[in-house]
Amino acid sequence: MSESTSAGPPTHADDDDRCLTLSRILGRPLIDQGGELLGRVADVLVRLRGAHYPLVVGVVAQVGGARRVFVPAGDAASLDTEQLKLTSARVDLRQFERREGEVLLRADVLGHRMIDVVDAHLVRAFDLELAHHGQKWVLVRVDVRHPRRLPGFRTGRGERHGWRDWTGFEALIGHAHSSATRAQVARIRQLKPAHIADLLEAASKQEQQEILGRVHADPQLEADVFEELDRDRAAHILDARTDPEIAQVIAKMPADDAADTIAELPQRRRQPVLDLLPAHQRAKVQTLLGFNPASAGGLMTVDFLALPAATPLEQVLAAVRQARSLPPEALTSIQAVDDAGRLRGVAPLVALLQESPSTALIEVCDTDPVRVGPQADIVDVAILMADHNLTAIPVVDADAHLLGVITVDDVLEALLPRDWRRREPVPPPDARSRTRHPAERDAR
Repeated sequence: MSESTSAGPPTHADDDDRCLTLSRILGRPLIDQGGELLGRVADVLVRLRGAHYPLVVGVVAQVGGARRVFVPAGDAASLDTEQLKLTSARVDLRQFERREGEVLLRADVLGHRMIDVVDAHLVRAFDLELAHHGQKWVLVRVDVRHPRRLPGFRTGRGERHGWRDWTGFEALIGHAHSSATRAQVARIRQLKPAHIADLLEAASKQEQQEILGRVHADPQLEADVFEELDRDRAAHILDARTDPEIAQVIAKMPADDAADTIAELPQRRRQPVLDLLPAHQRAKVQTLLGFNPASAGGLMTVDFLALPAATPLEQVLAAVRQARSLPPEALTSIQAVDDAGRLRGVAPLVALLQESPSTALIEVCDTDPVRVGPQADIVDVAILMADHNLTAIPVVDADAHLLGVITVDDVLEALLPRDWRRREPVPPPDARSRTRHPAERDAR
């Protein structure tokens, strides 16, 4: 019997469209070939298969009091009968133990929270749906609605309109032996860093560890997530790690975010972490830590693009294309400087695209740009940016030497209420229709 590799759920057009909820299976009698009661179904075991639907490999039955035994799917009649009848004359009475990649639906999923990767929320699985597809049973849907039902009421076959496709979720199982298999898919890595940070803010300590475990496989994504976290929360999570582990995360951050993160660490840990950073980043971070965090100097980034004033635009644009390590928001304007590093002018990136490639950078610059000193107040910076419709503003010293650049996203973050990250984000009106699994849309 070949294993189906279909990734989409069966629809009514299929030749076999038998579906069954987990709540209907649990507690069903397990009987032998002679009709004698052996026990009752306590759980259903599935094997994870990457991006494909999990395959039902058997059930776990409670027999003889506390003993739990495994019944392979091939040793029992179909699940969608009122009694689960054995087709084999023998039952393995050894205590049940799971293998790598196997998940118990009742113990590991039912009632547990999951990541809704469509809406970027934590939801709870209140029931699960199995479907007979390709001659085998697979897990295809999950019910995340809060069950407003009377005790003992079970969802019927006709109430499928609220079910969601399993492939739209990331299960937070907390089961170590299946973690490697689940990490192969890790749908959470499809989300934006800000969305993952929101999930961490709402997660329990155990859920946080599992979410971070999925993100850890992508070091840059992990750093981006920590940038988006509330500073206190990020410091609390990082404080549980070793100094080299903290430095590994911070090394992937822009210097201004790295400085903010280090500043929130306990005092005893700051210097050891600093010492482990690459030399070029350590120098930038130490510079930023020398400014008041509530000032322009504390808010600025030292990762920006500054070029000699006489540079032809063709070379300027080439430098922009190669500046992949710089944050994109810092590239909305290009700084023109003289040989001593003094600011000569600022040019919006769009202006460079509209002029001849042979034109010198200084010729498209505002040679008297709006600029602030490192001690300027954040509110004053915001007023200047609003008055002059700026997305970035340079920071200079008393001799006009360019020290850094402040971008509008950092100004907004500094001025918003401290708990702004805990507010529910407004989803786009077409979010569900654009991101729902195509097969799920077809089935509806």
